[in-house]
Order: sequence, then C-alpha cells, then structure tokens
Amino acid sequence: MGRVVVGVAVGVAVAACAVAAVVVGRRVRSKRKWRRVVGVLRELEDNCETTFGRLRQVVDAMAVEMHAGLASEGGSKLKMLLTFVDTLPNGSEKGTYYALDLGGTNFRVLRVQLGGGRSSILDNDVKRQPIPQHLMTSTSEDLFDFIASSLKEFVDQEGDAESSVDRRRELGFTFSFPVKQISVSSGTLIKWTKGFAIRDMVGMEVSGCLEQAMTRKGLNMKVAALVNDSVGTLALGHYHDADTVAAVIIGTGTNACYMERTDAIIKCQGLLTTSGGMVVNMEWGNFWSAHLPRTTYDIDLDADSPNPNYQGFEKMISGMYLGDIVRRVILRMSEEADIFGPVSSKLSMPFILRTPLMAAMHEDDSPELTEVGRILSDILEIPHAPLKVRKLVVKVCDVVTRRAARLAAAGIAGILKKIGRDGSGGKTPGRSRSDNRIRRTVVAVEGGLYTSYTMFREYLHEALNEILGEEVSQHVFLKVTEDGSGIGAALLAASQSSNIQQCG
Repeated sequence: MGRVVVGVAVGVAVAACAVAAVVVGRRVRSKRKWRRVVGVLRELEDNCETTFGRLRQVVDAMAVEMHAGLASEGGSKLKMLLTFVDTLPNGSEKGTYYALDLGGTNFRVLRVQLGGGRSSILDNDVKRQPIPQHLMTSTSEDLFDFIASSLKEFVDQEGDAESSVDRRRELGFTFSFPVKQISVSSGTLIKWTKGFAIRDMVGMEVSGCLEQAMTRKGLNMKVAALVNDSVGTLALGHYHDADTVAAVIIGTGTNACYMERTDAIIKCQGLLTTSGGMVVNMEWGNFWSAHLPRTTYDIDLDADSPNPNYQGFEKMISGMYLGDIVRRVILRMSEEADIFGPVSSKLSMPFILRTPLMAAMHEDDSPELTEVGRILSDILEIPHAPLKVRKLVVKVCDVVTRRAARLAAAGIAGILKKIGRDGSGGKTPGRSRSDNRIRRTVVAVEGGLYTSYTMFREYLHEALNEILGEEVSQHVFLKVTEDGSGIGAALLAASQSSNIQQCG
C-alpha cells in the first residue's frame, strides 16, 4: 500500500513538473516573441529619428535645392515654378469676383464680394457640383461646356445692381493639375491626374478652353488668374495679414509657395514685375535629400506606388501616406510574431488604414484604448488585441507622425532661411539683442492633416521652435487659412496687375 501511495505521489509530482515546464516554456516563447516585436519598434524609432542636427541638415538642403531650382530648369528636384503672380491682395480690393475650383471629381463656383478694407470679405456664395464620370474621359469642349453652363446659372442668380450683362466679370481659376504657366492667367496642361483622361486637351492652354466655353454659353467673363491651391492660400493669408510671405498645404498631399525677389529667379533673367517680386510654386512634395530619415517601409511604399522615385518628401509627410506606413509596420510585426493572432489578410491591402483612422488611434486617450481596439478589429480584422498590443500600435503611430511633422517643420524653416526670415539675415551687426530687426513673419497653412490632427500640429510647432530658437520663433506665426483654393483665387482675380512681363 505504501509503495502505491509513493508511486502516485511521484506520478503527480512528475505531472506537475511537466505542466510547470510547459507553462514556463510558453512564457519564454511569449517573451521571445514580444522581444522580436519590440525590436521592430526600436528599429523604426532609430530609423525615423529626427534629431536637431538632422533637422538642420534638412533645412540647409531645402534652401540649397530652392536656389538650384531658381537657377535653371531641371537643376533641382524642386521645380520652383513661376506663377507670374507678382501682386498679392492687400485689402484695398473692391467689387464682386468669381472663382472656379477644379481639382477632382467635383468642382466649385464661388462669388466673393469685397468691401475695400483688409479682412473685408462682405459675402461669399458657393455652389458645388459633381462632374459626370463620362465627361472625365470625353473631350475638352464637352467638359468645359458643362462647367460653363453651371457657372452661367450661378452668375444669373446674382440679382444685384452689378449683374449687368454688359459688365465683364473676372474669374480666378484654381486648376489643380500639372500646368506649365505662361502668364498669370494662362498655362498649358502637362498631363491629367485624378481619373481625368481627356486626350485632346494635353498641351492646350487651359484658360483659353474655359473662356471659349463661356463665350459659347453667352457668359461675359475672363480668367484673370490661373493658380493652384497653395498660391490661393498665400493670397488669402496675405489679404488678412500683410506679413504673410509663404503658404503651405499639409493635407492629403503637400506643397508650398512663397514670395521671391525677381532678381533671384536666375532661370528667367530680365523678368520684370511691378512689385519686384513673384510668387514661386515650389512643388516641394518632390524634395529629396540624403539627410531625410528613410526606412525600408518608405522604400517599399515608394516602389509599390504609381509614381516610384517621385514625390519622396510628400510620401513621408502627407496624409495620403502616413496611415499606410503604419499599416506596413504592423504587418511586419505580425509576421515577426503572432501577438496580433494569425496574420490578417487586411494587413496586406494598401491604404486600407487611412490616415484619419491612424490619427484616431494615436489620439485615443481612453484607459483601455477602446478606439484603437475598434479600428484594429473593424478595419484590419485583428480582434481582441490585448492592451499592451494596443499601446504598441499607438507608439508606432506616434513615431511615424512625429517624423512627418518635424520634417514638415524643417521644410518651412528652409523657406524662411532662403528668404532671410530665419533670423540669420534679420539682425544688424553691432546692435544689442533688444534692438534687432527680426521681422514678424506669417506662414499661411491649409490642409486637414495640420488643422484636424492635434498631435501632428503640436509636433510641428515644437520642431519649428527648436530649429529657429526662442528668439526668432516668437516672431514666426503659422496661421490656418481656410479655402485658399476658392476665396484666395477670387482675391487674386481682384489684385492682379497687367504690367507683368512673360518669361522667355
């Protein structure tokens, strides 16, 4: 009997040891898996690092590329396009002006009434209309006849004393497609994007196509300014604040423009303007420098894109791409270890994680990160993610967003350096610190990534202050400017001089 008891006890002990060994083994494997995933995060943090020194290198590279782009065509990845906008709205504009904003599958028509005092926009009316799908691949005449008809209906509803049929109205035309500008009011279409494919219009003068259609519809109107959305944002910003010298779009895409001295535009020698300056459209989304902190995720995203080796800066900082960078990191983590469960097929779908969803996860401040869990489950089909995994995802969002915002800040500082507004050219030697000439500088900003994403905006401001230093940064202001592509275009129609000469 005693032997039986001893045998049972030994068996129980052996079983307990076996169970303990299994439990310990699982814990060890779990720790190994977690270390591999954390290793992916650490690698991401290292490769996305934006130290002060690196940001200064990006600032200097941006300024150098701006100089090169102004010196010769093709001299830089920055196109530095001449806009022929030499005069910005100053608040003295009076009267009723129109804007047409064509940039995608919808277009907008606006009427803006100006009262002749700074910030005196008395009223503005807006009409938005979708473009029928078939017109996006039809002919230029069909497309612009449709737009001109809608524009005429809008004008006919004026019902005021200024609506005389004999009065020639002026229009600011925001045309958000690649254009080679010829003058302030004209340019030729280089290529269509965003689903448009009207073959007969490539190489044609854009404003002329619209004006011919307006004539056919009996509408007495001319295009006074042909612009893109960044130039319109600068115009609107300057209308409200005369110290506005640049504008930046930080939304789905990104771009910047600024007011340059005409004598600095070497590639167009002999260019004369009434103001001595001209707005330059940088097309800064294509900026590139070896100092940019690029990762394997950026390289893969670029290779998989419809435009590889193009718009490198945009792919690191704009709302079109940030969510997809995060998706790629989560996919890599999921492949390294099963902390998310079986690898979800959704993780292999490009752009399924849109940046607004990424921002919602990043800014989730609930104790259990409920929104993070919901998005992981509903969008990426990763259910029941533990809290520590959700925290890991938030950290990935933070790293990607912080890099993007700090690089955008470096880009802005690069513009300020180029025009002597970063403090390096704003002081007079021999004067005391309290008697300097650092000028008040305003940069107009538009785009949902900046206006709606609090963490992005805070990281950008933090970095800009870090780059410029406290003494200079207190004189630099980023101001949200809404609807530059609409109201700004109408203001440009009101402000343009007829004395500007063409280049070439």
